[in-house]
Amino acid sequence: MKDFFTLIFILISSTTYAKEQAEEIFAQLTPSLYQIKLIDKASGEKSSIGSGFQISSDGIIATNYHVISSYARHPEKYRIEYLDNRGKTAEVELISVDVINDLALIKRQVEGDMPYFKLSDKKPIKGEKLFALGNPHDLGMIVVPGTYNGLKKESFNERIHFTGSINSGMSGGPVVNKSEKVVGINVATSGNQIGFLVPHDKLVNLFNDYNIKAPADIKKQMAEQLHANQNKLMKALINSTWQSKELDGKAIIPIIEVPFIRCWGDSNSDKTDALIKAAIASCSLDENTYLSSHFFTGSIEIQFRYMQARNLSDNKFYHLYQQQISRASAGNRAGKDDVSEYQCHHDLITPDSTANTSKEINNKSVFCTRAYKDFPGLFDVLYLGASVDKNQQALVSHFTLAGVSQENAMAFTGKFMEAVSWK
Repeated sequence: MKDFFTLIFILISSTTYAKEQAEEIFAQLTPSLYQIKLIDKASGEKSSIGSGFQISSDGIIATNYHVISSYARHPEKYRIEYLDNRGKTAEVELISVDVINDLALIKRQVEGDMPYFKLSDKKPIKGEKLFALGNPHDLGMIVVPGTYNGLKKESFNERIHFTGSINSGMSGGPVVNKSEKVVGINVATSGNQIGFLVPHDKLVNLFNDYNIKAPADIKKQMAEQLHANQNKLMKALINSTWQSKELDGKAIIPIIEVPFIRCWGDSNSDKTDALIKAAIASCSLDENTYLSSHFFTGSIEIQFRYMQARNLSDNKFYHLYQQQISRASAGNRAGKDDVSEYQCHHDLITPDSTANTSKEINNKSVFCTRAYKDFPGLFDVLYLGASVDKNQQALVSHFTLAGVSQENAMAFTGKFMEAVSWK
């Protein structure tokens, strides 16, 4: 019993110390914390809010790109303002962005040197106590203790797994260690005490790049970042190992062996009364790049669907098969102001007469692209291959790529088509 009360005392003391430490950190850093507001010029009202923190004595403030994204894309419609801990508000200037890592730098006018957050020169260690600061739900600045749990697994662009509650409005706020140095930036939450942070080294790189050469045009900067990231991603996919896998023992499909592409399977094999036996394999990149609230890019979706008729006529099977094909659609959100209409090319792909045609698929294929209006040279791509060489069996192969170059789209499509066959 004595040991039990000792344990309770230790837990209470630890919790009290953590609370006191959080309050001390908050008191020290509050003058360098801001609420960041996006104001619609026509109405004069807030369009969005987030958090920000000063990282230089001359007024440079870091926040999330998504907090100020509407201004970055439509500066004629909005303005950006800060609100400090004393209730003072003023307009700020957008000076640089990292759209891939959801970061932005804005600058306020200052008179003389001001206090600011120091960026850490090292990464936190697993299990280290951290403190997230921000402005949740427009209720004022708070501090939330949590734990560094390493980098998020199966992620192409690095994110920190933080065991703490990052609430709406805390986006763009800093996460500091006990030495009050920034080790991450609030970016997202998955609920249940699971948050994600942008590693601080991404902010260090953005800040250093700005000090070397400030971007002349934000949209051009974004375009360069999108091109570089899609090229890095697509090269990683195209140059990786594509393993052959059986689907329901009838078809051969590729599985791309990279940690950031995740796959799932499903079937109706337990439904003995189903008119069509179906087996499905779906793979996707579990992340995307936020451009605006209605425009996301960088996503990848791949799906294979094998179907076999059960006591159906050829005509009935073909009708149901066509319904499945018609459901294929783009994998990302984008509006008419962001992208052009899809342009599609239809073709009938027949096996090479000199090859082993018993395994190759006779496909009806559709290849569609739509161009990005603000970012020339980037496209959304939709491919659909539907087998037409078996009366009561069929394989639908489908993928969508968001925000890729024509060269990378064609290279991926060629490798994809070659990797699909009958067993």
